[in-house]
Amino acid sequence: METRTGMEMKTEIKTSPDRKREFVCIVCPVGCSLIIDGEGESPRVSGNQCKRGEVYGKQEYLRPMRMVTSSVAVDGGAQPLCSVKTEREIDKAKIFEAIEAIRSMRVRAPVEIGQTIAQDIAGTGVRLIATTADAGRSHTA
Repeated sequence: METRTGMEMKTEIKTSPDRKREFVCIVCPVGCSLIIDGEGESPRVSGNQCKRGEVYGKQEYLRPMRMVTSSVAVDGGAQPLCSVKTEREIDKAKIFEAIEAIRSMRVRAPVEIGQTIAQDIAGTGVRLIATTADAGRSHTA
C-alpha cells in the first residue's frame, strides 16, 4: 500500500505488483469500491454499480483530474479576497503549479461572478474564474 501525504493531496491508493489499484468512486453517493486492473489505455474496472463509475475509474487510473478552488487577493475591494475556481477539471499533476500561480495573483475591484481572472491557469488551457462578486469599497463620508 502506498500513502501519499505532505504537500500532495492527501489520498490513499492501494497498489499491488500486478498493476491493480483500488479506490472509492466519488461520482455518486453510493461510493462503490472500484478495482482497476491492467496497463495501457484499456484498464478493466470492477466494483462499479453504474456506467459512470466505470468511466470515472478509467479516468482516475489513466489521468486523474480535479477542480481547483482558491482565493485571489482583491485590491480596492470591500473584502480582501475573492473566491475563484477553475472553469473545469485540470490534471491533478498541475494542481500545485496552479495554486502557486493563484497565490501570486491580485485583481482590482470591481469583480463580477464569472469574470475571467486568468485565461490559462498553469498552462492547462483552463480559465480561472471568480465565484464571488466585489463591487469595491464604499466611499461614503
